[in-house]
Amino acid sequence: MAQVRDALMPAAVWRDRAEAHRARLEGMIGGYLALRRAGRAHPVEDFLFTYYGHRPGRLMAWHPGAGVVLEGAKAAEFGMAYADTPDGATLDLDALLPKRAKALAWTRDLLAATAARPAHLGCFGMHEWAMVYKLGQDEIRHAAWPLRLPPEEVAEVVDRRGVRCSHFDAFRFFTPPARPLNVLQPTREGQREQEQPGCLHANMDLYKWAYKLSPMIPAELVADCFALAREIRAVDMRASPYDMAALGHPPIRVETAEGRAEYAAFQRSFAERAEPLRAALVAHCDRLLALL
Repeated sequence: MAQVRDALMPAAVWRDRAEAHRARLEGMIGGYLALRRAGRAHPVEDFLFTYYGHRPGRLMAWHPGAGVVLEGAKAAEFGMAYADTPDGATLDLDALLPKRAKALAWTRDLLAATAARPAHLGCFGMHEWAMVYKLGQDEIRHAAWPLRLPPEEVAEVVDRRGVRCSHFDAFRFFTPPARPLNVLQPTREGQREQEQPGCLHANMDLYKWAYKLSPMIPAELVADCFALAREIRAVDMRASPYDMAALGHPPIRVETAEGRAEYAAFQRSFAERAEPLRAALVAHCDRLLALL
């Protein structure tokens, strides 16, 4: 494996960055953690820690990424992936990279392929409607929250608008009668050829790829991806057939022309904001792969 010369980060610098990172995350997820301690569910916020398998404590833990020696730190402070040096703690890439090489290359290729495609903005959030298509109120995933329309009207909207979902991990939650209605039939094997940067879920998933690259990338980049995913999740549920107004998420009525225009504007904005994050993740992957 190629040798990497680690840069020394002064103790005052890395301690300040670690504290700033923790404070930033507490501002974003403090409310969620309070609800969790109280045993109360939140269908918007919970998704970020149930569907995505990164625990809050891991998200809040700061790490500098590869190629940095943390002055005066001990490896035990940062976890098993770190090693002690005479100047401080650093990631043990000799041990870590060979184990992560295959996943690293796969992730890099998926992100680069997605970035190379034009953004498609014509799905209008119908994936969430397809997940409740022809189900009764007691059968839907978030049964504690009412649908904005009766189930038969939800089905009528899906039948009239059609579904054009390119994201396998959304498609796999469609109800069986909704799957044949999708113009595309995405698969896990074809994920690299199917994902596109206008997809809300593909942009939310930048958070997943970022935390899976941890601790080889800076924690601040993971937090940036989480912050975007959190905003996208709110829009995703606002455009769904669920009524989340009581949680402060007024509906985007994609069953109307005005709602579809509003949704497409959010898609366009999220795609633009995701672009530099996706590029940063690809650059980190390239840097790490070059060390193998």
